[in-house]
Amino acid sequence: MNKNERRVFLLDFEKPLWELEARIEQIRRLAKENNVDVTEQITQLGNRAENLRREIFNGLTPSQRLQLARHPRRPSTLDYIQSITDEWIELHGDRGGYDDPALVGGIARIGGRPVVILGHQKGRDTKDNVARNFGMPAPGGYRKAIRLMEHANQFFMPILTFIDTPGAWAGVEAEKLGQGEAIAFNLRRMFSFDVPIICTVIGEGGSGGALGIGVGDRILMLEHSVYTVATPEACAAILWKDAKKSSQAATALKITANDLKRLNIIDSIIPEPSGGAHVKPLETAVILKKVLLQNLDELSSSTIKTRKELRYEKFRKIGIFFDPGSDCPGYQ
Repeated sequence: MNKNERRVFLLDFEKPLWELEARIEQIRRLAKENNVDVTEQITQLGNRAENLRREIFNGLTPSQRLQLARHPRRPSTLDYIQSITDEWIELHGDRGGYDDPALVGGIARIGGRPVVILGHQKGRDTKDNVARNFGMPAPGGYRKAIRLMEHANQFFMPILTFIDTPGAWAGVEAEKLGQGEAIAFNLRRMFSFDVPIICTVIGEGGSGGALGIGVGDRILMLEHSVYTVATPEACAAILWKDAKKSSQAATALKITANDLKRLNIIDSIIPEPSGGAHVKPLETAVILKKVLLQNLDELSSSTIKTRKELRYEKFRKIGIFFDPGSDCPGYQ
């Protein structure tokens, strides 16, 4: 990716870091052209850039993390599948006459273990996004997902789901085709499966569209991903009739991985390389694969009965109300 491409997708809070890195590159190039040794200066500037990167990404607001989760260069489901699997065969269709490109899935092998992987798939550019409906599945997408998960359960293959959607498609046609029923059916069936299920939020986990493939024994989140009942823009429009207050809504909704871990809604946070997954996608994939394999090993050592009981209890505990005067975990 050249500099012009980077500039197009540069987030506001990344600009100081990008400018410093551009300056380092310029000094390095001029020194090479003039045969001048600037090793010490480059080292100092490199340390300054690393400190600045750490300072920026350790202090991100919920709204800024949402921007990272939506970054057009952030790795997608298919990107991770290509990076972490030994083999991959994509399967198509809901067996009802529709193959939704916004939700992909198939049979794979990871670490020598056969699994079924499925997830939301956004596009890389405008044309691709339109083709994939911006990662918002129609009812056929969720019916394809449950078909693949039932196949996994029949042949006792663990299920890995990757969540990255602003929500299920909310069009009139989707409602006519039974969007709510398709998601509800998935929720019920996923609780009954015998095989281990690991759900990972890799980008934006939005509303019922995320939950449609989000019932699992382990719920994981990449460090700069978000998981929310509604987009901050929608929340602000509903509460204050002003979508411009989305930053305030993002804070109130507790959408970040750290917030959700404190509230015991997710099980663990997967760290991203410094600068985010979009900067070092291959390194992120290595980390993700290691965590998935570790969780698969742990879950596979449990009995089916134990897994299903713990899965049920996990979701029963979500949404517990606390007395404002009591010690509510995660709230200050």
